[in-house]
Amino acid sequence: MTNFQRARSEEQREVRRQAILDTTAAMLEEMPIGEISLNELSRRVGLAKSNVLRYFESREAILLELLDRAWRQWVADLPALAHAGIDQDAPVSCRTERFAAVIAGSLAQRRVLCDLLSAQAGVLEHNVSPQVAARYKRAAVANVADMAALAHQHLPELGDSAPQLTAAMIMAVGAVWTHARPSPAMLAAYEADLSLTAFKLDFVTALQEMLATLTAGTIARASA
Repeated sequence: MTNFQRARSEEQREVRRQAILDTTAAMLEEMPIGEISLNELSRRVGLAKSNVLRYFESREAILLELLDRAWRQWVADLPALAHAGIDQDAPVSCRTERFAAVIAGSLAQRRVLCDLLSAQAGVLEHNVSPQVAARYKRAAVANVADMAALAHQHLPELGDSAPQLTAAMIMAVGAVWTHARPSPAMLAAYEADLSLTAFKLDFVTALQEMLATLTAGTIARASA
């Protein structure tokens, strides 16, 4: 915990702002989003809760900013992964499968990003002002556009449909992540009744299959 003196300059305020973001990011590595509270955050960062709220209007505003940061880091890493994993001379069906595999595999070790994406619409976009919501959504649109450009580079058959595909892929990530992380009660049910394990998902496998289906369907519709 750091005990801050009163910020008297823009530089000092930015230091406090980054400390709040970095502390929240560290908490996300330890616990699910639902367990993160402003009280614990303020204790760890060394600021009163009221002072934390001077820098961010709510817990959700902090998490939205961290989502954008994690999303941009992921998108920055994707081109190299796609270049290494996709043969541009392969048939479109092969490139479609490899593109889905690259995206799904790249998320295997990005638990925090997946947690935040799964909570985006249902939790994080609530309890924020229209200004914060608009700022986040503009950043999300830019992230989707960067992903769309990458998708079109490796799958030009998408035509003008690449942005719609990548937006759908982001929604799929959040949905599959949620279903691939069953509650303790559901895990106990799987153990007690093996017939239910057909519904137990491996995140990367299930996501890759869904993304491949989305991509193939988008290409088919684009060529119709």
